[in-house]
Amino acid sequence: MAHLLSAIAAARPGEPAVADDAVAHDWATLDERVNRWSHVLRGLGLRTGDAVAIVAGNRVEVLEVLLACLHTGLTAVPVNWHLTAREIAYQVGDSGAAVVVCDPERQPVVVAAVDRRPLLVLGAVEPLLAAASGEPPEDQTCGSLMLYTSGTTGHPKGVINGLFTTGAPFLRVSRLLAYAGQWLAVPGSGTALLDGPWYHSAQLFFSLLPLLRGCRLVIRPHFDPAATLALIDRERVTACHFVPTHFVRLLRLPPAVRDTFDGSSLQVVWHGGAPCPIPVKRRMLDWWGPRLLEYYAATEGGVATLIDSAEWLARPESVGRAVPPTEIVVVDPAGHPVPSGVTGRVYLRRRRGFHYHNAPDKTAAAHLSRGLFTFGELGHLDADGYLYLTGRRQDLILSGGVNVYPAEVESVLAEHPAVRDAAVLGVPDDEWGERVVALVEVDTARLPAATADAELDRHCRTRLAGFKVPRAYRLLAEVPREPTGKIRKEILRSQFAEDAW
Repeated sequence: MAHLLSAIAAARPGEPAVADDAVAHDWATLDERVNRWSHVLRGLGLRTGDAVAIVAGNRVEVLEVLLACLHTGLTAVPVNWHLTAREIAYQVGDSGAAVVVCDPERQPVVVAAVDRRPLLVLGAVEPLLAAASGEPPEDQTCGSLMLYTSGTTGHPKGVINGLFTTGAPFLRVSRLLAYAGQWLAVPGSGTALLDGPWYHSAQLFFSLLPLLRGCRLVIRPHFDPAATLALIDRERVTACHFVPTHFVRLLRLPPAVRDTFDGSSLQVVWHGGAPCPIPVKRRMLDWWGPRLLEYYAATEGGVATLIDSAEWLARPESVGRAVPPTEIVVVDPAGHPVPSGVTGRVYLRRRRGFHYHNAPDKTAAAHLSRGLFTFGELGHLDADGYLYLTGRRQDLILSGGVNVYPAEVESVLAEHPAVRDAAVLGVPDDEWGERVVALVEVDTARLPAATADAELDRHCRTRLAGFKVPRAYRLLAEVPREPTGKIRKEILRSQFAEDAW
């Protein structure tokens, strides 16, 4: 049997393991499929350490390929399926992927991107799988994952964060799974839901880890708020991961739809990926109860802090305390630790850091010293060790010599009942250096465009110091966000760079 599945497949061979809209496998079948994929990949001449790029939507076969890589010493490289051929070609080339796996839907763009590399198309590869052995390879060895950051500046960077290490003993993965259960509330039974893009690190790990711990995994092709509620009740989902954008879309459903949701099966709902506006979080807690578990994390280093529902209600602006063995260290521009309550660059201290693939300079820039690295955020700790984030260093606005943190202003704008979403930028100003401006998505039925500027200004001035209040507002049909929930500020800066604010 595939080593990481052997105990579950032996104890529960006929129980359901993983399913999407078209395919459902029990544990014995999943184990056999992983073995067949392992033989097919090895049959292509791949050796330990080689990379396999995967460009495919949310589907069962993606988990089969991932697990095969993790059992044959290969590096799986998830690729964002929304990318253009040029962007895919960059990631395939940068990762050195020896093989590319794609689904039929993405085959045309992948063919345009890939040159002189074997291409396995899901569905078409079934004859190869049928002819391959269902027995496990004799020389099973742990593989790894390399995930690319979203690339808000320049090319995206491949991240090797060490959660899975090529050639490491499988005992190390077993320890990771035990850690996930103890500290991250990853269950070992029940049903987990994958309802976001699998190539994103949080969606991937909060699906893969429950599966490896023994959870059944249900996979949806894409998030749909009403369909998601119905599926949670129908499949008795116990664990799922969402980003704040998902919460907003769920809350926008008609009351009649929301009222039909039972949700009693849910035990843990992880969320992160972007700041969650306080009003949104409160409404979700009122609706779903104290099941929400918020984290601060990044592709580079996984989960750094956690805060449960009760803790958050006591400290509604915090993202929680450090998860062992992580230590949070906040430093000044010179790299010296600052006292609690003082804002600075947020660093994480761990025995093992991370590195960017083919980018030693960027790796060095993210590390203050060995095992002390940053995701790029600014924030402060309180006296009890709870972390409060104020935004990313690159987004900081310096207006009249005073720091303005966009996340704070965005949070205040989100408190207005007519505001659906907001992004705050700094734009050049001859007098002040930078001016604070806001791009806002509103419900025009509740706040007409003609009066929006005056009303939003009044709202902000009752909650913010004058220097933080936006000097101008622009109404947008939609604030652009990543599927992970992060605001695409580089798009907004480019789009509005030449505007006379």
